[in-house]
Amino acid sequence: MAKDNTSPNPAKWTGMVPVEDTALAVTDTGGSGVPVVYLNGQFATQGYWRRTIAELGAGWRHITYDERARGRSRGSADYSFEAAVRDVDAVLAARGVDRALLVGWSYGAVVAAHWADRNPDRTVGATLVDGAFPYDWLDEAMEQRIRKLFRRLGWVMPLLRPTGLAPRMTAEEQANSNIELGRLSREHELGPVLDGITVPVRYVVASGTSFGSRGDEQERIRTSVEAVTARNPNIHSVKVAGNHGAILRKDFPAIAEAVREVAAFDRS
Repeated sequence: MAKDNTSPNPAKWTGMVPVEDTALAVTDTGGSGVPVVYLNGQFATQGYWRRTIAELGAGWRHITYDERARGRSRGSADYSFEAAVRDVDAVLAARGVDRALLVGWSYGAVVAAHWADRNPDRTVGATLVDGAFPYDWLDEAMEQRIRKLFRRLGWVMPLLRPTGLAPRMTAEEQANSNIELGRLSREHELGPVLDGITVPVRYVVASGTSFGSRGDEQERIRTSVEAVTARNPNIHSVKVAGNHGAILRKDFPAIAEAVREVAAFDRS
């Protein structure tokens, strides 16, 4: 396993990290292992990673956090993708971490890919869990479908917020975030990001449908990873049986193994 180049044995810590107009709820297990930063799905919370963390065990330094207005983190006036990327920097700085291995699921996978491309000297590598597929899935019809979906769910979101199962964002803010992700995922946008990555990357690709998808459209989106791995020798992929929503719950051993493979390539 690669070695952490930060302080020799930081203590376990849980607290709030101030960032711009908000504060993020962060958990850092401490220890002397490789720092692994977990980037959540678009409206998920850090608790989703507990099985992967348990599978990897105490030999790693696990850092999780809730994105803006998710979980225990506070709300913000900025829910943009660039804010999500900046939040990675803020969390690492607050925890005194210079280099980290990123693990991102869904939306978090796109954040991880962009951060790894922009910060190769600070990135051990990345594991992208059923996300960061360069595919033109967003058109005008899909945009309207997304807005309709979140408007329809708008009534139930306030009921779920106290449980932590829904973000403290309006239906419009959630729809805008999803639409922005669609624009960022277009082949001409995300493809060059993935082509530029110079650190080891492992995709863990789910099977079947995901929330809001129809028919085989999700599987068609996933086929785009084949061109990515063909163009960039630093990137490899593995297919698992779980669907998008169940992958962290059912396929955590494969995710943990992908993390180990990425770390094994670190020669710093």
